[in-house]
Parts: sequence; C-alpha cells; structure tokens
Amino acid sequence: MKKKDIKILLVDDEPDILEIVGYNLSSAGYNLTTANNGVEAIAKAKKIKPHLIIMDVMMPEMDGIEACENIRKESSLANTIITFLTARGEDYSQVAGFDAGADDYITKPIKPKVLVSKVKALLRRLKDDEENALIVTVGDIIINREEYKIEKEGVEIILPRKEFELLSLLASRPGKVFKREEILDKVWGNEVIVGGRTIDVHIRKLREKIGENHFKTVKGVGYKYVQ
Repeated sequence: MKKKDIKILLVDDEPDILEIVGYNLSSAGYNLTTANNGVEAIAKAKKIKPHLIIMDVMMPEMDGIEACENIRKESSLANTIITFLTARGEDYSQVAGFDAGADDYITKPIKPKVLVSKVKALLRRLKDDEENALIVTVGDIIINREEYKIEKEGVEIILPRKEFELLSLLASRPGKVFKREEILDKVWGNEVIVGGRTIDVHIRKLREKIGENHFKTVKGVGYKYVQ
C-alpha cells in the first residue's frame, strides 16, 4: 500500500499539535484528516475509515477514552489502529487507554522524526494483517487461503496447490515486482526444483485460468500482479 493511500486521522483539541504533527505526517506522504474532539473523531472515522487514528486523551465534548470505546464498537473500523498521543503519562491513564481498545500509547512531547518512525512501525501491522488474511479480495478475484479456493466474478476456479500459492503471493501486493528468487523461496521453499522455468510454466497456466492481463513479466527480475 502506498503512503498516499494510507489514511490517518489526527485528533487533538490543541491547534498547535494539529499543525505541527499534521505537517510532519503530511510531509511524510500520508493522507491526513484532522478532528478537534472525540465526537468529531467518531463522525470522521465512520466516514473516511482511517487505517490509523492518533488521538489525544483530554479533549472537550468527549475525551479520547470514550471516543476509542465508541470507535471499537463499529465493525467497519475493527482493523483501524488506534494510538493515544498525550502528555498524560501516568500508568492509570495508559491502562484506561488500552482497556478502551487502543493499540499503543505515545507520550508528548515527541520529536517529529521519532513520531513519524513510530507511525511507520504501527502501520507495519497493516501489512502483516493484509498478508496473513485468510480471505483476500483483489479486484474481481476472491482468494480463500483457508479453503484453497479462488472465485472470479462469482465463478469458482480450481487451482493446483502451487498455482494457488503463487497467485496468493503475487496478489498479496498488487503492483509489487516479486523477484524470481523470492518466489521460489516463498512458494517452493526447500523443495527440489526441476528446471529453471518452473515459475514461467506456472505463470502461463495462471494466465490461462485467471487472465492474461493480471500477470506482468519484468524481464530479468520476476513477476507482478496487476489488478
């Protein structure tokens, strides 16, 4: 996922925090939205479905703890990462935050570069969740990793195990070029490979079954999946 596609909701009642932290996150390339209190945070979260919410605890109208509890009740926001950014570093405040459903806790003041690095670390969880998801939808294709099933436009397609694993790998990161060495390692592992064109043969079969335009060859490097 590209940075410009990652939506971050920054919630704080202090204009200086919104300006400084917001500037650094926007400069880092993220898609930023801001809110001034818990009520506004809930409304905007429901609307934009952010990947990450960075939220103060002490705010007017509704504090961050209550806002977090409400957000966690929304099924459409179940995978949203929530971290508190606050000057309150007391243990009881942190415990309350985690009990409310927060994933992490960042204490003010924090240097902008350190904050951006912390955000990067939090967002790695998105990548892990995406890659480990049992059911993945990519364009018109649904990949069920638990049942080894593929559906394209509602029609089930039966694939041999290695073709399935190759498709699952490439489709896990659409647009990314997977090097041949990486493909061999992740799909075949330590299994004996007969001939150097094993990947090419499996790609050819996938093109016949899934669609020619979904698989692009990058000469001398490897393959990528195109939606």
